[in-house]
Amino acid sequence: MLTRFAGVVAATAALFVFTAVADGPDDPYVWLEEIDGPKALEWARMENARSLVVLEKDPRFATLREEARTILTSPSRLPLGEIHRGAIYNFWQDETHLRGVWRRASADSYRNGKPVWETLVDFDQLARDENENWVAGGIVCLEPEHRHCMVELSRGGGDTSTWREFDTTTRRFVPAGFALPEAKSNLDWFDEDTLVVGTDWGAHSLTTSGYARTVKVWRRGTPLPDARSLFDGETTDVAVRPFIDHEAGTPQPFIVRGVSFFESEHYYAPGLDTPAKLPLPRNADIQGVLEGRAILTLREPWHYGGSVYPNGAIVAYALRGGAAELVFAPRDTQSVEAVGVGETGLVVQYLDNVSGRAARITRSGEGRWQLQEIALPENGVVKLISAGGGTDAALLSFESLTMPPTLRYVTASNDVENVFTVPAAYDASDVLVQQRFATSRDGTRIPYFVMGKKAVLARGNAPTVQYAYGGFLSPTLPVYYEDPSRPQHGALAGKLWVSRGGVLVLCNIRGGSEYGPRWHQAGLRENRQKVFDDFITISEDLIRTGVTSRGKLGAIGRSNGGLLMGVVVNQRPDLYGAVVNGVPLFDMKRYTKLGAGASWVAEYGDPDTADWNYMSKWSPYQNLRGRDVRYPPVFFYTSTKDDRVHPAHARKAAAKMQALGHDCLYYENMEGGHGGTSNQEQLAYRIALEYTFFARQLMGP
Repeated sequence: MLTRFAGVVAATAALFVFTAVADGPDDPYVWLEEIDGPKALEWARMENARSLVVLEKDPRFATLREEARTILTSPSRLPLGEIHRGAIYNFWQDETHLRGVWRRASADSYRNGKPVWETLVDFDQLARDENENWVAGGIVCLEPEHRHCMVELSRGGGDTSTWREFDTTTRRFVPAGFALPEAKSNLDWFDEDTLVVGTDWGAHSLTTSGYARTVKVWRRGTPLPDARSLFDGETTDVAVRPFIDHEAGTPQPFIVRGVSFFESEHYYAPGLDTPAKLPLPRNADIQGVLEGRAILTLREPWHYGGSVYPNGAIVAYALRGGAAELVFAPRDTQSVEAVGVGETGLVVQYLDNVSGRAARITRSGEGRWQLQEIALPENGVVKLISAGGGTDAALLSFESLTMPPTLRYVTASNDVENVFTVPAAYDASDVLVQQRFATSRDGTRIPYFVMGKKAVLARGNAPTVQYAYGGFLSPTLPVYYEDPSRPQHGALAGKLWVSRGGVLVLCNIRGGSEYGPRWHQAGLRENRQKVFDDFITISEDLIRTGVTSRGKLGAIGRSNGGLLMGVVVNQRPDLYGAVVNGVPLFDMKRYTKLGAGASWVAEYGDPDTADWNYMSKWSPYQNLRGRDVRYPPVFFYTSTKDDRVHPAHARKAAAKMQALGHDCLYYENMEGGHGGTSNQEQLAYRIALEYTFFARQLMGP
């Protein structure tokens, strides 16, 4: 138990408290905000040494690590890919390719379930050849040929990256080709000799969030500084980026000006002439272009042309003439999650009461949009893997917490073929998954999933791990496995936790998109307490119904979910026996000054304004209390290279908790970006740490 290490905790805290006071009267730990500061790194190394020995010496750790590693590097995972001109392109990591390999196979061999892979980029070999800690990022290719590509590389996995041109025909990086220096850049292809780029152009070229505010046209063979300016946003914007759809080989260029994290203005720039602003609502996203119509998803009602298009709907907007047409309007229980634009129609992935569905939507000659459901199993997660790429075929997957993913190839006529089936990572024959509902403080019904062995659920009072995210329109779905994988996914939770008698709970609290944009909007800014109330309500429901008890209930969250963990630990420390808090937001007074925090004001509020009146009531860092409150043991983890959510949040949280006399463990990986890890080995190690921590606190020795 953590309590036996209280003396070490106090000694470590005292060492650094003594040296910290002079750094600032309001925050004695502000020195931990210096990412690579010698004192901050030394503190992190000491915390690692103190904490890791506790978890690594637990007799369960080595087995948990090997089980996680086997799942994460299994060659039997689905080789998910994108369809492009008769080929499937896939990024793959396994025990041989820890950093990953980008490869392709013919669509015919892939469709037959026996893909013949051709390696394009081996990122492990590239890192060895260049003696760099390269981590693979995005890949942007010129359509429809998919020959000219830009490949993103970052050192250690951060958001700051470099881009290089790659030729998929020669399978080589292009000598003297397009290359962007390290920055937080975005780009897209106009034609084979032209990129549209947003990057750090020098003084005053970035937003206060640290992203590009100026987009330029860069011609092949010309120096990057000579690129022609196309659009300038405001310094107060979040970011400005290009989006170019190549419908039937014709480029359709858009500029997306991110006014806030969720609100955008869209500009149309045919021929890369002066961009013209489109009359679209700010809470809308362009998914692609079909037959001259921009396909939009709405996150607010749109009053246009004498009609009202509902929140959450899909709308087609004619780029010539400006006519709008309603394509699909989801019901109250439904939420559009993904839209793929094919050659002649759309493939839509949506939720209905948090259960996955998919449909094909086409436009008739009379202008009517017609929906045809795609036949898939019920009560699981449907993912749109690929649609478009010069075809009307699509790739869809289906899975659940107990059912391994299967990949389906959907033909243009909606015939469904099973392509790949993944072997089970654990024995789920006696595992039960139930969807339940709890009523939050304001009367809203909140769904959640409970997963456990039938006998364990029948007996009750089980060690339970409760997960939620609750923000940024991101739904919490009962997936079996996905990359990058997380401890709450069915394969890992089933093998490492449920098979040992534990229970997993996934919460669909407000802030996500489980019921469309309205579910997200219900928990924004001054309404954020509703998100926290939802999680606490489910915790109370688990205890009331006998699933678990206060000493056996654990909670886990990361990033925005780490903020959630910090709040519920402060507001209801009596409910939980252990908490894992990963790459968290924690100091909400200073979050806009740390990492990419300034871009999230639309989600939380601005602490430098009157918003602090409500934020101060739940900001975890400012609300930590002393020994008069008995907090549950907390395990914090972060990454030095996380340039999205600054590692100082976790550092300061751990330092302050220890100084206040509370037990906590801390792990800081020195690479890995916001994911916290840069390869599958590191991920297996950290997941084993997390479940070892829960096992020690909730299951006992």
